[in-house]
Amino acid sequence: MTTSDLNLTATPAAGELIKDTTTETFMADVVDVSMHVPVILDLWAPWCEPCKTLGPLLEKHVLAANGAVRMVKMDIEAYPEIAQQLRVQSIPAVFAFKDGQPVDAFSGAVPESQIKQFIEKVAGPVGPSPIDQALEAAAQAMDAGDTSTAAQIYAQVIEHEPTNVLALAGLAQCYVTAGELERAKEALGLVPPAAQNVPEVLAAHAALQIAEKSGTVSLDTTALEARIAADPKDHEARFELALAFNSAGARAEAIDALLQSIEIDRKWNDEAARKQLVEFFNAYGPMEDVSQEGRRRLSSILFS
Repeated sequence: MTTSDLNLTATPAAGELIKDTTTETFMADVVDVSMHVPVILDLWAPWCEPCKTLGPLLEKHVLAANGAVRMVKMDIEAYPEIAQQLRVQSIPAVFAFKDGQPVDAFSGAVPESQIKQFIEKVAGPVGPSPIDQALEAAAQAMDAGDTSTAAQIYAQVIEHEPTNVLALAGLAQCYVTAGELERAKEALGLVPPAAQNVPEVLAAHAALQIAEKSGTVSLDTTALEARIAADPKDHEARFELALAFNSAGARAEAIDALLQSIEIDRKWNDEAARKQLVEFFNAYGPMEDVSQEGRRRLSSILFS
């Protein structure tokens, strides 16, 4: 998927997916529409307490269906005729219409899981939204090393959802990779406070911190390795070597350099090597193989 393939406006707006109807507009809103897309008809009344709980849950799952189903609400106190024709005995009463006919129904307040199953039975399993598809495309571009395309996709997502945490974190990662650290900080500054501990946000912060450190040290691995060969206890050289390996994308080597330093002297410089390792793990992602293997080796060293 390229940026030109994206269609983030493919999902209809909430106002198109959910609407109120009357006796006069029922045929157009429910029967006619159901010839093209399934319609959920919610029959309710202002005095019905269970209706006040069921209605929002129906709306939630209709919206989550990304346009695969519509929802129409009818106040049967104001417009009783349709409920009478459908022989409704109690409310809330919910009908599913397809091809102009009711094909399924339930009444009363039911668990949310049953609501989800009811809608999926009518509309089919809910697939990824256009936003989700765009985020996946951006992640694939990043994995392929195409940061420019990834950044464009993330920017388009943010244009539609300014507080989308995954897009903000992804865009920050793109900026870090491109060496635009100030712009990375700006992107991370837009992440809502409540989302600061989301793994992708932690990873972006860690990547930014590592990049800032890397800008102050030598990235010449040959010279650093020569220093270590001359003095195996040159922890500063091992620390810089780890940053250099990380900048070159050699994650396993970066972790190995720090683990060797910890094996020799874990307390060096206020445990700087261990703290840098944790930063690497956050930047790489806790579920990545290299992070999990690194954590196992670190635990073995610390608790041996």
